[in-house]
Amino acid sequence: MSKEDELREILDQAAQEISEAQSNPRTWLSWMVYLLARLEDKAPANKDSYIEMLSAIQSEIRNRLKTGGWH
Repeated sequence: MSKEDELREILDQAAQEISEAQSNPRTWLSWMVYLLARLEDKAPANKDSYIEMLSAIQSEIRNRLKTGGWH
């Protein structure tokens, strides 16, 4: 199993546990912000790349709202 597959499995498990603990998607925002903040703490040498990633997330969310699907 690749490192990417392992991380995907960890994230799938975390998403499952969060959704079971708090079933209202609106409350998930705080967990997403928490995750982004922790990742930012780990990326001080890659601040520009982190900002680019945030912009890409914004684009993905915008596309999701327009098309109804994730790409």
